[in-house]
Amino acid sequence: MSQTPRHSTERAVPTSADVARLAGVSRATVSYVLNNTASVRISEPTRHRVRAAAEELGYVPHAAARSLRAGHTRMVLLPTATHPVGPLHHQFFGELQWALRRLDYTVVQYGSLGLDGDEAARAWAELRPVAVVSLGEVGLTAYGVEVLKRSGAKAVISLAPRRVEGARCLVMDQREVGDCAVSHLVRRGRQAIGVVMPVERGLELFAEPRYEGARRAAERAGARAVPLPLSYDEDAAADLAARWPQLGLDAVYTYNDDYAMLLMRALQDRGVSIPDDTAVIGADDLLLGRLLRPRLSTVHIDMTTGRHMAELVDRAVRDPDRVPERHDLMRVRAVQRDST
Repeated sequence: MSQTPRHSTERAVPTSADVARLAGVSRATVSYVLNNTASVRISEPTRHRVRAAAEELGYVPHAAARSLRAGHTRMVLLPTATHPVGPLHHQFFGELQWALRRLDYTVVQYGSLGLDGDEAARAWAELRPVAVVSLGEVGLTAYGVEVLKRSGAKAVISLAPRRVEGARCLVMDQREVGDCAVSHLVRRGRQAIGVVMPVERGLELFAEPRYEGARRAAERAGARAVPLPLSYDEDAAADLAARWPQLGLDAVYTYNDDYAMLLMRALQDRGVSIPDDTAVIGADDLLLGRLLRPRLSTVHIDMTTGRHMAELVDRAVRDPDRVPERHDLMRVRAVQRDST
């Protein structure tokens, strides 16, 4: 009676020694090549041979082992946004991740939904990142920054509107967006200006400082700024449009172009003429806004490139004691079209 031989489903994990044997080089050379060590000169044919051997065997360096040898990781942690972000931020963080990888960092996105600032900092610290780049939706504290630094983080960088002791805070001042929008409306002769405040969780990170800037611009011009809570929903927009005559507003800044398109359609359905009865301006300068009729006025936002941001992160990691310079990460300008 024959017995079918059993084969193990487990496959041996390739090692750097396997790569060295196949490429005909030392294990040290394999390490230098695959870790992109700049201080050791390796000929291009040797580099090609090592990479080809690693690819053939399916070998990748062990990040944890490399971290133990170096005393720190090459991991940059990016907390994942818990709110819907627009195309500008998607593009920015895509460029940032690509540029960090080019600088030999490992980029890890971390979901922090449900964690407060100190809880999030402790969770991030467990991964021993060399740097953390926080958009600001998690309220970092001085204690949280200290926890991260004690775990080995050489740089904690915050893009939040408010400064945090111990963190490098880079300026992305959302107040400028609201100020720019309302200043444009005032120049167009509007004095009673609604300011849409999205009620969706997480958007207050942007909405509140944008409203602060809008209110600042209105006060400066002797105009009136009225906050208008609004959810991103057709029924909610229709309800607000139904109350429009009682609000006595001659213009509205809608937080961004998405909310502008939502509210403008609802106002038009109620017979409100744009811009004659109510001028409308959004923000972000989306292509769809140019396709509307009337075409949507907006605030165009020029953000720094992800590559520039990655270079700032790299400098902070390599020289953590250097006094950080001030960086303005965005500039704004109003774009007038038919809706104002």
